[in-house]
Amino acid sequence: MQPSSFRRRLLWIVWAVSALACVGLFFIPAFIIRPFRHQSVAALNVALALRQRAPMGTLAGAIVCLGFAIVLWYTSGKWRKGVLALGMVLVVFSAVMARLNYFEWMFHPVPSPQFEAESDCKLDQGEMILAIQFGPVARAYPIREMAYHHIVNDTVAGVPMAVTY
Repeated sequence: MQPSSFRRRLLWIVWAVSALACVGLFFIPAFIIRPFRHQSVAALNVALALRQRAPMGTLAGAIVCLGFAIVLWYTSGKWRKGVLALGMVLVVFSAVMARLNYFEWMFHPVPSPQFEAESDCKLDQGEMILAIQFGPVARAYPIREMAYHHIVNDTVAGVPMAVTY
């Protein structure tokens, strides 16, 4: 193997490893932390640790990847340039997404809940509810409905509340 060929291969390996690390810092926590799915304590600890380090890690990874991509671009053929371009799109996407709280996009609070009288309610016998009593006012929030929102902004007896579980 010629030295220039070895050097080029080494550059590709370093670029690929840094790109995978950058993309992994975003995708691994996003894959582990999914609603309505069992998550082990160990997996959540890993996901949260990666999520905490993701903004700086993806920035450093993107800078390293960009530097190597520029060097590799001039010595690459058409299909390798395509691989570099696709990889850089994923790296930049990961670097941007690591700075956003994309978990908030999944759940939207209920801004003004509608209530029915207990006599008009059509809940199943075994349906779970989250109940609040504040002074003379009582409210019941079906867990089935809360599962898709996780938070209800409500006013109970004149007091604003954020009801969540």
